[in-house]
Amino acid sequence: MNSYPSIGRQTTSGNSALKDLLARPDNRVCADCGAPDPKWALFFHFSSSNIGVFICLKCSGVHRSLGTHISKVLSVTLDEWSDDQVDSVVEVGGNASANSTYEAYIPEGVSKPRPDAGPDERSQFIRSKYELQQFMKPSLRILSTTSKHSLQASMSMSDSFRSSASSQLSEGMVEFIGVLKVKVLNGTDLAVRDVLSSDPYVVLKLGKQRVQTAVVESNLNPVWNEELMLSVPQNYGPIKLEVYDYDTFSTDDVMGEVEIDIQPMITAATAFVDAEKFENMQIGKWLKSHDNGLLEDSTVNIVDGKVKQSVSLKLQKVECGEIHLEMEWMSLES
Repeated sequence: MNSYPSIGRQTTSGNSALKDLLARPDNRVCADCGAPDPKWALFFHFSSSNIGVFICLKCSGVHRSLGTHISKVLSVTLDEWSDDQVDSVVEVGGNASANSTYEAYIPEGVSKPRPDAGPDERSQFIRSKYELQQFMKPSLRILSTTSKHSLQASMSMSDSFRSSASSQLSEGMVEFIGVLKVKVLNGTDLAVRDVLSSDPYVVLKLGKQRVQTAVVESNLNPVWNEELMLSVPQNYGPIKLEVYDYDTFSTDDVMGEVEIDIQPMITAATAFVDAEKFENMQIGKWLKSHDNGLLEDSTVNIVDGKVKQSVSLKLQKVECGEIHLEMEWMSLES
């Protein structure tokens, strides 16, 4: 019997509550595909509801592609949870309770994806279940801004599953190959955007995904030490990093930007797909050049069985400023 994963950073009472939930049989498998030992939690953001279920890495990649207006994904082992987030999964009870609502009326001929399902099958089911809410009792549906025009009350369940889901999925089906954990460490000598200082925060963008750090008030040398997650699509480009100064009553000021080339890391990780079988070693390198913002060459390494990379960057389109990161690759096959 597999043991449940170690719990991330919560209060003592929250830690105990999550352990109890993860020990329940229904929460020991992914709520969407049934894969064992889910290590991610999904929070739905429809209206004021905030319901938590446990999902696997592959399904978490699909949920990130839907956007944060639909859902938010947290790692059970890596992320810091708020008391409200712990309370929400405890109150609902996890997968079985949530699925009794969100999978109440799966139409004949439609089945849940299996753990080895392909990206198209997995994405179609998840979007129909959460974004379009097609398996819920009609009176319980809470329409999001993206699903209002896709759901028609007069459509039958089986017809709406095939037509609405198919039309939406044709507009940019995304297949993910892994998850990149980016730890934003700190900034150095950032630009002044207020009277004497700035209130900086960092934004990371990849495809349609956008994640950001907390704001550090009145500090030109901020320390974040904050981990952000990005799902990496098959056809990926560079990560765009932007730094802003938070303003309460006006538009946030730009404090610089820079691109992060993730190809060297992913190429190396693909070559050493079973990284845990290798000793600590260098497996790749992103070279400093006049075309990028690297302060020095950035090596890709296997460290304790994980593919990691430290990156120090000089911000561009700004008078000064540096950002320091640590990245870790997590393959969907792991």
